[in-house]
Amino acid sequence: MKRSEKAVKIAAMLEEFYPETPVPLDHENNFQLLVAVLMSAQTTDLKVNEVTPSLFAKAPIAEAMVKLSVETILNDIRQVGLAPTKAKNIRRLSELIMERHDGLIPQTFEELEALPGVGHKTAGVVMAQAFGVPAFPIDTHIHRLAARWGLSNDTTVVRTERDLKAVFPKKIWNKLHLQIIFFGREYCPARNHDLEQCPICSWAATKKRIAQEKKR
Repeated sequence: MKRSEKAVKIAAMLEEFYPETPVPLDHENNFQLLVAVLMSAQTTDLKVNEVTPSLFAKAPIAEAMVKLSVETILNDIRQVGLAPTKAKNIRRLSELIMERHDGLIPQTFEELEALPGVGHKTAGVVMAQAFGVPAFPIDTHIHRLAARWGLSNDTTVVRTERDLKAVFPKKIWNKLHLQIIFFGREYCPARNHDLEQCPICSWAATKKRIAQEKKR
């Protein structure tokens, strides 16, 4: 089956599985979304959602966040991975948002990625979920599943993003990236996964891929 044919079938199946795609990170404004996505690196969304209420109660917007010390921020987010670095980045990006953007979240990839702690994936999530700009943020779930399904060759996230954008229509990118994440969490874990029993891997994965994963 060609990649383009797989993509059509996968998109249809994921739409059946997940017709609704709520953003998994709790937030009340674009600033909070940016901070939550930044914190989600090497940390589960569940853990981020556990620590953000206390932080956002103190600082719901950038103007309030700059009034907090790095230590105060760290105390609230200590349970997430790389917390000391993330606390410094949250404090500094809040300053830059105030200085450069009048307290508003910038609406371009370039401006977002110029903020400390904001990489291409984080910028993509914000562009997609806050502003509706077509993007295909690649997290570990998407990178893994794209390789399993034979839609990309599992080299780099840059390659995976390019490959997925080539086979899926731009109009569904923002919803599809969440659908793939949800599917990965529910049906397609990284370890101890039987590809032959998976609703998608069972027909999308190559025999070579199935054999490789059985050896792991």
